[in-house]
Amino acid sequence: MDRTMYAVRSHAIQPVSCGVLARSAATTIAANNALGGVSGSKIRLERFTTHPLPRSQQLAAWRDWYDPVFDIDSQQDPETGFAAESMTWKVDDFAISHVSTPPVSLDRTRALIRRNPVDHWAIILGTHSGTELRCRDSTLTVPARVPFVVSMADERSCTRMQDERIVLFLTRDSFREIVPVLDAACGSALDTPLGRLLGDYMIALWCRLPDITEADFSSLAKAIGAMVAAAVAPAAERTAIAKPQIDLGRKERVRQVVQKHLRSPTLEPRNLGRMVGMSRSNLYRLFEDTGGIARYIQHQRLLEARAILADQASTQTVSVIAEDLCFTDASGFSRAFKREFGYTPREARYSALSGLDITPRARVPSAGAHFGDLLRGL
Repeated sequence: MDRTMYAVRSHAIQPVSCGVLARSAATTIAANNALGGVSGSKIRLERFTTHPLPRSQQLAAWRDWYDPVFDIDSQQDPETGFAAESMTWKVDDFAISHVSTPPVSLDRTRALIRRNPVDHWAIILGTHSGTELRCRDSTLTVPARVPFVVSMADERSCTRMQDERIVLFLTRDSFREIVPVLDAACGSALDTPLGRLLGDYMIALWCRLPDITEADFSSLAKAIGAMVAAAVAPAAERTAIAKPQIDLGRKERVRQVVQKHLRSPTLEPRNLGRMVGMSRSNLYRLFEDTGGIARYIQHQRLLEARAILADQASTQTVSVIAEDLCFTDASGFSRAFKREFGYTPREARYSALSGLDITPRARVPSAGAHFGDLLRGL
């Protein structure tokens, strides 16, 4: 069970100036214990959300959060408000953000560059919708699930539909070895097999970064740089160096497909290989550390079953859950469930109905200052 603790300071919400609105919408959470309870850790999660604010104040607060980095404009009716959230894991050498917004336009103008002269690289991935990008005298439409590269030192304009985005910020000083390839790729979409794998890798990095130990930080920036270089400027040597990161991206792709087809009886290694473009032997090698791909599929189905059993509103019987998740029979499902978690499905259901929580708790997200301050602190 994750016993990570966070120090929380909440700010009262007041209908006053934009600057105070941004501070009000943020809950400042210093993740001092994020890597084992040591104050001054190298990793911190900054969270900013407009959800607690009245609709009439949400857009102003979001604009203030990004001032003077971007000019922001909503692409929907003002009466609907602007419910948005930004969460950013900030490490010494890089930052990675998960941003969720309604339809929005974003401009980085020359005036803003002069006011906030950061020159980090940003690799951006829209997870559900495309992006209209204007950068370096060119215009392109970037599909969902395809990352694209921009520099914070360049003027640019983006228009996006409602979406969740992953943004990887790389400082020039820390990633100086790959600056030439990023310079050449600026303003372009990485719509290649390795480029799409980079997008999957970014999603996996976002999900797993909180669990990385401080001892791993010395090699993490190099690993990220190797993956980015292999995707931006493919070469045999770069691909070989980035093999662990490429495998992580492939695992993320497999995870997404498995989650989509958990209830399909045709989800088995041979068919899964066709869906993700890998042979069965390569799939097994990729998941060898978890007992192979068939074992991985079963584990994901058991996790889904546990989530259903933990839901007090669920009325599905154990037999129905077993059949829905493609187990041969309820008794076989119960045996597999107990081997996996140490208790039976019926015990899990009873605990949920009794108000007892026997599942691991997720980490609590956190919060922080203005976005510009965050970037300058990299």
